[in-house]
Amino acid sequence: METLNPNWFLKARLKTRQLLLLIALDDHRNIHRAAEALHMTQPAASKQIKDLEEMLDVKLFERLPRGMEPTMFGETMVRHARMALTSLALAHDDILALKAGLAGQVEVGVIMTPAMALLPRAISRIKQHAPMLRIGAHVEASNILLDKLQHGTLDFMIGRILEKENSAGLIYEELNEEPACAVVRVGHPLMEVPKLELKHIADQPWILPPHGSILRHRFDMMFRRAGLDIPVNVVDTTALLLITALLQQTDSLHVMPVDVAQYYASLNVLSILPIELPCKMDAFGIIRQKDHLLSPGAELLLQAVRDTALEMA
Repeated sequence: METLNPNWFLKARLKTRQLLLLIALDDHRNIHRAAEALHMTQPAASKQIKDLEEMLDVKLFERLPRGMEPTMFGETMVRHARMALTSLALAHDDILALKAGLAGQVEVGVIMTPAMALLPRAISRIKQHAPMLRIGAHVEASNILLDKLQHGTLDFMIGRILEKENSAGLIYEELNEEPACAVVRVGHPLMEVPKLELKHIADQPWILPPHGSILRHRFDMMFRRAGLDIPVNVVDTTALLLITALLQQTDSLHVMPVDVAQYYASLNVLSILPIELPCKMDAFGIIRQKDHLLSPGAELLLQAVRDTALEMA
């Protein structure tokens, strides 16, 4: 049996008008009324159906004394014609929604590390195509952002789902891990120490996140596993302005995510100590609600975040 070329409609130059005619014939079951509904002449309508039947080599309609009835081939073509026109109508709706999204509002939450590198690059990418898209960025800890997400004030967030948090109804897409490093002021004496090891920095003054935070726990465990006492000369704070000022005015050390440290080092605000710390935070990722339908603008930014994360990986 001869098979039809899958691109037969290109060779036949199938027109939207023919699809509309198939549907009109199915609705009216009369060539005259179908042609009238489409503002066509009856001979023109008859020729379009005949051309289609010749290309498909099947009879689409039975010509009866009082009208026309679709054959099983005709019913198949009518069904696909309706699907094709519905799809085109939806494409138009999607384009209108995207145009609206390009000038809409997106609210995104982000923890510190992706706020320093990932999100700025994603925003820069999306602004090239959607300069009128308004983006609200909220930089907080994951638990605060999760609360905002679940209350519907964020479209999505970039952060972590902590074990104690209720993750029901959330979708998580992992992006990157978050290794930590030690930073100091520019010109710090430790920058000149060859083959720096943990034992060289255990008794130094430190600026650290407070007890109870994940990073502080893993920082302390890093020294315990090495058989060293944990640092006791410590200032507890997460205030970045205070941390930066203390680093520049003292010989204190601070532990922070590598991406954040690299940003400040590029500005010559601080230096990264030449020692690899066996200490890192859990991976972070995109978090959104399962039952929350994102706006076209939010979908655009979400995809920009995914694409940027792949480039940075």
